[in-house]
Amino acid sequence: MSGLHDGKEQLIIRQINRRIGDVDPILSSRIAELTPPQLDDLGEALLDFTNVADLERWLTTQSAA
Repeated sequence: MSGLHDGKEQLIIRQINRRIGDVDPILSSRIAELTPPQLDDLGEALLDFTNVADLERWLTTQSAA
């Protein structure tokens, strides 16, 4: 992936860790597979997350799209 993608991914992971706690490696790998626009969308969506289930649901909707 590109440096821009990696930077976005790292920022999103840090934000999620702060919002809902540490992200397990399986979820981290799913986040790594997202496109840059999906990472942007996740960055906005995570503001509404209250637990890891919210993240899992969001990732499931992205893979189904």
